[in-house]
Amino acid sequence: MSSVTTGLQKIDVRLRWDPSPVGESPRHLDIVAATYSDDDVDGDPAYVVHYDSRSPDGTINMIRDSKTGMGFGFVEVMTLELDRLASSYARVVVGVVIHQDADPRTFSDIENAGVVVVEKYTELLETDFTPVAGATAATIVEFRRNDSGAWKLHELIQGFDCDASAFPAEMGSARQG
Repeated sequence: MSSVTTGLQKIDVRLRWDPSPVGESPRHLDIVAATYSDDDVDGDPAYVVHYDSRSPDGTINMIRDSKTGMGFGFVEVMTLELDRLASSYARVVVGVVIHQDADPRTFSDIENAGVVVVEKYTELLETDFTPVAGATAATIVEFRRNDSGAWKLHELIQGFDCDASAFPAEMGSARQG
């Protein structure tokens, strides 16, 4: 008897950071996911999911959101149900952006920031943003469908110097290297 390998199925992207010290404006980070259709894998995203939205079919959702970093452990979590994503999508890029409201900040200004990508109890990727310390936004991971339709993870840590409104358009330019 043989089994079919489906690749990755249900993924959580978990983000943590320390709140601002007293007297400073809140530190606000967000997880962002951009989904690309199979006929435009490296072009414009078909749709973007972030703190204020979800995917049209409900397969990508923010299940925990923080505007301050206050709380214990991972204060922001996004779930991606790749196994339910329509076959017309072939790429999902996930990143993190720092809102540049009152005080301009880079990842080096955010204490104890980190992101973990997990499937069930298996940690697939972890970073503390050290490789992109001078950036205001960063892609973290890319999921691509292979020829058999299975989703595979590719580390994609790349920094950007842009704000939350411009980041989704730039995410697709990140390349697995």
